[in-house]
Amino acid sequence: MVTTILILHGLLAVALLGAITHQALSTTRRTSPVSSFVGRFRSVEAAGYTNAVIVLFVVTSVFGALLYPPYRLDVRPTLEDLDMRAANGVFEIKEHLAAIGLGLLPAYWVFWRTPLTADGMVARRYLTCILAFVVWWNFLVGHVLNNIRGLFP
Repeated sequence: MVTTILILHGLLAVALLGAITHQALSTTRRTSPVSSFVGRFRSVEAAGYTNAVIVLFVVTSVFGALLYPPYRLDVRPTLEDLDMRAANGVFEIKEHLAAIGLGLLPAYWVFWRTPLTADGMVARRYLTCILAFVVWWNFLVGHVLNNIRGLFP
C-alpha cells in the first residue's frame, strides 16, 4: 500500500512540477522569440494553470501526509543510524516549505483570479516563483531521500 501511495505521490508531483514550471516561466520577461523552444515553453496561457496547480498541490500534500508515518517509522531511523543529519534536516525544511506553500495558495488563487494590474502582475510573479521553488525543492529532496532509503535497506 505504501509503495502505491508513493508512486501516486511521485506522479502527482511530476504533474505539479510541470504545471508550476510552465506558469512560473510564463510570468517572466519574454526575451526569446516565440519560435524557440524556450519561447514556446513560456508562451502558455498562465492563468489556465492556476486551478490545476492548486488542486495538484493540495492532493500531492495529502498523499505526502499519508506517507509521513511510514517515513518517520522506517526511513528516518535508518538515516539517523547512518548519521545522515543533513538528510533529516533537508526533509524538515521540505515539511516546512510544504506548509508555507499550502498557506500561500489562497493568496495565489486571489491574485490569479483578479484582473491584472501592475501590482497584481508583480504579486503573481513572486507568488508563482515562490511556489515553483517550493515544488522543485520538495520534489528533489523527496526523490533523493527515497533513493537514500533504497540504497541502505
